[in-house]
Amino acid sequence: MARTPGGTLSAFTLLSTPDAPTITSISTSIGSASVAFTAPSDTGDGAISSYVVTAVDESSGASTGGTGASSPITVSPPAGGTFKIRMQALNPYGPGRLTEYDTGNAIYAGAELYAWGDNSPNGQLGLEDVVDRSSPVQIGSLTTWSQVEAGDAHTAAVKADGTLWTWGNNGVGQIGDGTVIRRSSPVQVGALTTWYQVSAGGAHTASIKTDGTIWAWGGGSNGRLGDGTVVSKSSPVQIGALTDWLQVSAGSAHTASIKTDGTIWTWGLNSDGRLGDSTVISRSSPVQIGALTNWSQVSAGFESMAAVKTNNTLWTWGKNSYGQLGDGTIANKSSPVQIGALTNWAQVAAAYSRMASVKTNGTLWSWGRNSFGQFGNGTTVPLSSPVQIGSLTNWSQVTGGYAHTVAVKTDNTLWAWGLNTTGQIGDGTAISKSSPVQIGAFTTWFQVSAGENHTLALYGVV
Repeated sequence: MARTPGGTLSAFTLLSTPDAPTITSISTSIGSASVAFTAPSDTGDGAISSYVVTAVDESSGASTGGTGASSPITVSPPAGGTFKIRMQALNPYGPGRLTEYDTGNAIYAGAELYAWGDNSPNGQLGLEDVVDRSSPVQIGSLTTWSQVEAGDAHTAAVKADGTLWTWGNNGVGQIGDGTVIRRSSPVQVGALTTWYQVSAGGAHTASIKTDGTIWAWGGGSNGRLGDGTVVSKSSPVQIGALTDWLQVSAGSAHTASIKTDGTIWTWGLNSDGRLGDSTVISRSSPVQIGALTNWSQVSAGFESMAAVKTNNTLWTWGKNSYGQLGDGTIANKSSPVQIGALTNWAQVAAAYSRMASVKTNGTLWSWGRNSFGQFGNGTTVPLSSPVQIGSLTNWSQVTGGYAHTVAVKTDNTLWAWGLNTTGQIGDGTAISKSSPVQIGAFTTWFQVSAGENHTLALYGVV
């Protein structure tokens, strides 16, 4: 009770703190975790001033924290183990209800880079020679790699310090070092330390910087660079002046990107409708696909594209001669079509005339061309609708090359299957496989990328 002037008593309301925020996703990289969340529906009495995020090592109990005013918030969990996230909203009357999210993720102090498969004559493995490898071989001895992307016959990677490195075929300047000389070991592209995501395509490369600008270089035919020309560039050129690009994917002769506002944009070759703008007209500058603002991930394949929306629906478009769009037909589509009605697709990879995807329940699915067992379901039969690969529910990431597929499980083991004539599966043989085989016994693989006939992967070091 509260005493009012004059000595009488009156009731009062206890001022309240916020309800618990909802953690929607957690993405990890070397040394950091980005926590995405939505605000609590009940903010209590007073506006939320900030959010407190704590990362707790599940074995040692060690913790680190961070604060922020909006989603996402980045923290640096203790390296070397799995962790859980605890989060509270604060208003002027104190911290609100606690929410806890057991991520099951490991944060690595650094990452080694490994390569295997086709390496002749371009040196795309980065091992200082042009000799094929049928098992993973480490590139150098550094443990500072954070992301890698394999193209047709060249490779690009970003280090934790924000530097950009490329190697392999460079006939049209796709390495970006100002020359057209092929490189069999990594060379740094410029001296900047502001690169954060890169994608290697058929003969071009695209990358986004930490300031949200987008850059491209290499083959310029069909406008695939997006700079308004069809001229090749041997050094990075900025695409427009906008600073709101979030994710980019380079295909065989086209490119796609998502902005921070959730819109999707494409450019390059469009003879089969792969740009998704309802035409077959090639574009040398980015064009927006529809007006929606809920795209979350895009993958540019050989002649088609696939994307996932924030509601976890799956959409595809482009060439469909092998049923690679997954809509039950073999008819090309020049605008996005939804694949089924399910809302549980998490990640998709568009490859050569086929696609593969992981659902939110950890199941793995494939469709399209299957001539070499690249589905992984023990057959070589093509399918025009998604088929589940096995019955496991612990897949976390998938990538596809010309005719081989590589994936990582939630236990951070590495698996591969499909065409293996140049050792691109990585199991020490040159024998193709139509079902997944584990590559080695390591359990700290956390990112993989399949090129045309070679593979690159990051191995976490605690």
